[in-house]
Amino acid sequence: MEFKDVFSELRKKFGFSQNELAEKLFVTRQAVSRWERGETVPEVETLQAMSQLFGVSINTLLGSPHTLVCQSCGMPLGDETFARNQDGTFNEAYCKWCWADGGFTVDCSMEEMVEQCIPHMHGDPDAARLYLRDLLPTLDRWKQA
Repeated sequence: MEFKDVFSELRKKFGFSQNELAEKLFVTRQAVSRWERGETVPEVETLQAMSQLFGVSINTLLGSPHTLVCQSCGMPLGDETFARNQDGTFNEAYCKWCWADGGFTVDCSMEEMVEQCIPHMHGDPDAARLYLRDLLPTLDRWKQA
């Protein structure tokens, strides 16, 4: 799905006219119309405002062009699993189980994270352990460690 389709669907789902939505986003009705026709895409600040207004991530607004994973545990991310920042905005880097209130929920080593994740994975625990030991060092949280 493209931005124009996602945006149009959300606007209609929430029952906003183009004029009403333009007022809420502090833009012109013409800008809203251009977005729906796919002629332009909003600026980052406007995408952030839309994310808040509609309760979806920017990644979702843009048609989910990237498969996102938690940069702490490797879990696939979506609107239901994204962490939230202290201001209520989506944190598209971490899942809600790894990040809350502006910080990591658990202070642990990479090996402790591996062991915490294994019970939530399907299949052979030893295979999961090997997989996570390869994956975690590639994620932002552990690259910095």
